[in-house]
Formats: sequence, C-alpha cells, structure tokens
Amino acid sequence: MSLQKRLSRDNSCTSPKEEKRMLNNSTILITGGTGSFGKAFTKYVLKNYSPKKIIIFSRDEYKQFVMKKEFGEYSSKLRFFIGDVRDKERLNRAFEGVDYVIHAAAMKHVHACEYNPVEAIKTNIVGAENVIDVALQKNVKKVVALSTDKAVNPVNLYGGTKFVSDKLFIAANAYVGERDVCFSVVRYGNVAGSRGSVIPIFASRLKNKSECLPITDERMTRFWIEMEQAIKLVITAITYSKGGETFIAKIPSFKIIDLAEAMMPKGKIEIIGIQAGEKLHEMMITAEDSLNTYEYENCFIIYPQIKWNSKQMAEPIGKRVPEGFVYTSNNNNDWLSVDEIRERVAKMLEP
Repeated sequence: MSLQKRLSRDNSCTSPKEEKRMLNNSTILITGGTGSFGKAFTKYVLKNYSPKKIIIFSRDEYKQFVMKKEFGEYSSKLRFFIGDVRDKERLNRAFEGVDYVIHAAAMKHVHACEYNPVEAIKTNIVGAENVIDVALQKNVKKVVALSTDKAVNPVNLYGGTKFVSDKLFIAANAYVGERDVCFSVVRYGNVAGSRGSVIPIFASRLKNKSECLPITDERMTRFWIEMEQAIKLVITAITYSKGGETFIAKIPSFKIIDLAEAMMPKGKIEIIGIQAGEKLHEMMITAEDSLNTYEYENCFIIYPQIKWNSKQMAEPIGKRVPEGFVYTSNNNNDWLSVDEIRERVAKMLEP
C-alpha cells in the first residue's frame, strides 16, 4: 500500500506488510555497521524480516570480529566489509548488488570534531559525498542517512558537518534522473542509554557509590528515543521515502534534573555548567522548516522545497503544521515524569 493511501486512511507512518515486501529478500548495507545503531538494526531486521544479505561496512577489523562472533547464528546472512567512507573506490566495490544503504558512519564526538576539524570534514562531508556518488553509480534503490539534532541550528563543528551532510543527501535527488534511486534523512538525538549519553554516565556514578550527580544546567531538557524507535523510524524511511524527506520521530521529552532524581532520589546535584558545543534544549524542527513539515501519527516529515523528479510526492497527505511551528525538547506536549523515567531506566539497565 502506498504512503498516500495508508496515510489518508489512518494517519500512520508504518505498514508491516509494506515493510516486509521492501526488506524481504533484499541486500542491505550499513556504513559504520559495528556501532550501536548498526548492531541493533542488524539484529532487529534479522529477527523480523528475511533479508538476502546484510553487509557491515566499517573500518575497525576488531569490532567486526567481535560482531561476527555475537551474530554467529546469522552468519549465512552477514558479510563483513573492511572499508572507510572516505575511500570511494572501496565503497564502489562494497555497493555491488546492494538494494538499501543505511549511512550511519560518522565522526560523532563533539570534542574530537572540534580538535580534529579536517578529519571530521573528511568523514562527515566528503564521506557523505562518496556514498551519494557511488549509490548513484550502482543504482542503489534507497539511501537513508542518519542525522542528529545537532545538525539543526548547529553550534559546533560536528553539527555543522552533519548539517552539510543532510543538505547533500537531500540535494542528491536532483541528480537521480531516470534512475530508481532515492535519498532521505532520519533525524533524532542521542538514543537513551547509548554510548556517550547521560544515562550510562549516571549509572557509572551509581555503581561507584557516588552520592552526587553532575548536571550542566537545571533547565536542560532532552528528547527520549529508544533504540527500537530509532530503528523503526529508519525502516519507515526505507519504506515510504520518495526523495528528499527528513523523518523525525514523535517522542517524549524529559528534564535532566528529573533523570537525576529518578536514578538517585536522595543524591546531591552538582551544577557544572553547559559544556562547549552543548545546547540547553534539543531542536528537531525549526520555524523555517515548518513551511514544509507535515505531522503524522508517529512522526513528522519535512518535505523538500524543490521537486526534482516525478517520483516525489506531489502533495503530502499528513496534517500540515502551523507556520512558525518548532519542535524542541522544551516545547513538547509529551513529557516523562520522574516515575516514568525511573521505570524506563530500570528496564534499560536490567541484566
């Protein structure tokens, strides 16, 4: 069923039958595939669909070795490909026969990007350009690039490089021509409990019997997205993208100070100040984006301002958001209470 027909019926962003039709018997390649998302996405797809093959493309041979051992029961479906998105020739070899590409490879650590700006540009921008060029050459059906809230009104180099990367993937649809190729973007913040997020930092403090938790600012808010939600958003993009869309999940917000209360009810709070390149609130949709943003049951979609080819949706079916609408973690209608946060964290940290 097409996105238009389904959305006109129930205003949703998902269709299990359509997803299975797309992913079953397909070859999927994940750049940066040994990372948290790549491993979780691989496991989810192998459990819920019947892909022909999943190619893990990354530059760390040891992480590939570890992942190969973890996924031993699925070895017949997995291929491990050493390579770097900076190397177009290697991508050209890896993309042979690939149907769908999930571009997750990136330099993501804010401070590392600030200290090594040229390296961040080579990976996050030149690497994106290479993925686009090779996908066009190899007639990959769809490419979904993972973005970040930091690409919206960026205040650090990481956000700046991802802002450019997003623009490259969206504009890539201008070069598709008659090819059956489609590029789209999925945007979300740090996955709850993932490496580098605040929950593991607090959990480490608890493990070490600390009586104090560091908070950068009492006003700070964040979105809460779990890994399965991020995976489903990517599958939604694979299933329904026509070219140039940015998919954004509708998810709850929480206060960092409430997270501290949930994890250490009687603990002390140490205010350490906002770190370099850090925002007080996460932003997913700007007022400027609102002119092209439509709301669905489980997600927002920012459609491209330009129509490059006939495959793109002529007129979105969702509910157009009001002009000037912004989607930030502090203006959300959906908030997690301290008890709800505590319940989610307990489930996340259980053995």
